[in-house]
Order: sequence, then structure tokens, then C-alpha cells
Amino acid sequence: MKSERRSIIKKLFASVAGVAGLGVASKAKAEEAAPQKEVGDVVMYNDVPLFSGHTKFNNLVFVAGKGAHFDGDITAHTKHVLDELEKELIKAGSSMEKVLKCSVFLHDLNDYKAMNEAYKGRFGSKPPCRTTVAVYGGVPGDSLVEIDCIAYV
Repeated sequence: MKSERRSIIKKLFASVAGVAGLGVASKAKAEEAAPQKEVGDVVMYNDVPLFSGHTKFNNLVFVAGKGAHFDGDITAHTKHVLDELEKELIKAGSSMEKVLKCSVFLHDLNDYKAMNEAYKGRFGSKPPCRTTVAVYGGVPGDSLVEIDCIAYV
């Protein structure tokens, strides 16, 4: 709470100093600290940009949901999806060990146990927090599982 107040006071002082012309250096420093956004490969749909494979914002990486679009069981699909997540994280300059949060979407809640077995150990010794839900109507593209994540760089 105390550090939050300090941060607010610093921002207020920097904006007042910038308006008053007191801190050209302060203003330049504030602009350097502005959030930086970088977008990964864009997925197209009928020649229209639909979504990015990943988006970076400052030191965070947001990876779009990955699915498995082939015949197979939940174990094969989960392993494939996790491999795809790992590729996207590496492309973004991160890794599985830096994942903070995952969301897992299952076609069928009965696959929960087998998905967990394939998921186990893929994120190093400190796995991320996770939300797992079964999706009404199934996961798009006939995948048995879809996973997205948030990581740091």
C-alpha cells in the first residue's frame, strides 16, 4: 500500500514537472518507461487478421490458445498442444519454466485425469496456476483440449 502511494505521488510529480517545463529529462524518462507492446505472428481467416499467436506487453507474453487438430486421444492431443505452446513461448523469448498462468479447455471433463498425466512435469519444478474447464459444445476445431498461457520474458 505504501509503495503504491509512492508510485502515485511520483507519477503526479512527474506529470506536474513535465507540464511546468521543469523536467525535460523526467519527461523523457517517463516516455522510456511507457508500456511496450509487440505482436507475434498474426493468424488470418479469409484474408482478414483474426488473432496473434502471441502478444508481448512489457515483460509479459500472452500466448493464444493452441489446439490439436488431428485424430488421437486426449494424451496425444495434450502432448501436442503443450509442444505448440512451448514453440510459441520460445518464439516470444520465454519458456515453459516462465509460465505464470494456464487456462485448459477440455472437450470432455472425463478426460481430466489423462490430461493431467500428460501435463505433469512440463512446466519445471514450479508449475503455473491453472484453470481447467469443460467447454459446452466442445473445443473449436475438433481438438480434445485447448490451452493458452501467460508467461514472462
